Amino acid sequence: MKILVIPNRGRSVNAVRPEAECYISLAKAGHELTLFTCKENAYYDKYQAAGLTIIELASLKKHSFSVIKQIHQYIKQHKIDIVYATESSGIPNAAFACIGTKAKMIAYRGTMGGMYKTDPSNYLCTLHPRIDGYICLSDAVKTNVVTKVRKAILPYVTTIYKGHDLTWYDKPAGTLTEFGINDDDFTVLCVGSARDYKGMQYMIEATSYLKDLNHFKLLLVGDGFNCDPFQSQIEATGMSQHIIQPGFRNDVPQLAGACQVLVLPSIREGLSRAILESLSYGTPVITSNCGGPTEVITDDKNGYIVPLRDGKAIADKIRYLYNSPETLERLNENAVKTIQTKMSHQKTVDDMQSFFQSMIK
Repeated sequence: MKILVIPNRGRSVNAVRPEAECYISLAKAGHELTLFTCKENAYYDKYQAAGLTIIELASLKKHSFSVIKQIHQYIKQHKIDIVYATESSGIPNAAFACIGTKAKMIAYRGTMGGMYKTDPSNYLCTLHPRIDGYICLSDAVKTNVVTKVRKAILPYVTTIYKGHDLTWYDKPAGTLTEFGINDDDFTVLCVGSARDYKGMQYMIEATSYLKDLNHFKLLLVGDGFNCDPFQSQIEATGMSQHIIQPGFRNDVPQLAGACQVLVLPSIREGLSRAILESLSYGTPVITSNCGGPTEVITDDKNGYIVPLRDGKAIADKIRYLYNSPETLERLNENAVKTIQTKMSHQKTVDDMQSFFQSMIK
């Protein structure tokens, strides 16, 4: 197949690796793959090292006539079979570029909600009539997408998980001494942002129920927590000395490997990358019943699922694992098995290849 991709640029290598490695694997499988991106792409050097054809985008604007023309001409000249766009600014440009060509246009969707039919601007982007199919990050995302797109493409809306490969995580787990965390501490990692739907307030609330656990620590990773309302809430828990806030980090996988458990307190979530990074290091996950994560986490196998907006339920599961090292060890083993099977990189590549081929039959 001849495949043209407008990939996610990403903030870090970790952020784009599961997607980017799929393109490299597809190229290794013999498909002609061309990337339209920019030098600021976090995986640019690795794409080059893998020998992929890279073309610099004429613009990074969401609706750019120069990009539309650039891609359209390439599709026609090279008889492209599949155009796949994953970045929000790339989807509308790719869709318009496919007009008047035989290429099948596939868009990616990683978030729940949105795509409102009452918003006319969506028909120039996520609901563009030239989109022929959708790849969804999880079934939770797909459930929303199938209610929004036109009936003609419903058979071509599919879920393909962004699988991981354990070889990506061959670096030793990080050390937590830089945060003042000792080896005998029980450390919970929580990665998120200040956005309401991330539910970080429920993680902070959970710490107020754990005051009697002398060796408990919370590593709260992400931007935007060093101000109110978060700082006031942290102070109100009486646990501020047990909550460490390092800000944004590029080494989340290694940090996950050094922690005892990851907590995802989101209100809604397509499927958090941090979950799969943690499982890859054998770190189990406590997640709220927020959508995609429940397709990966199985109660008492590789983690636990708790009700939405329930800090007490999060605290109860942390306490249970704190007092049950045998259970924690069993969950550790199953966490890795999840990545080796259902969430493997190779399965993602196989699924993507099969889906693309089904589009051009």
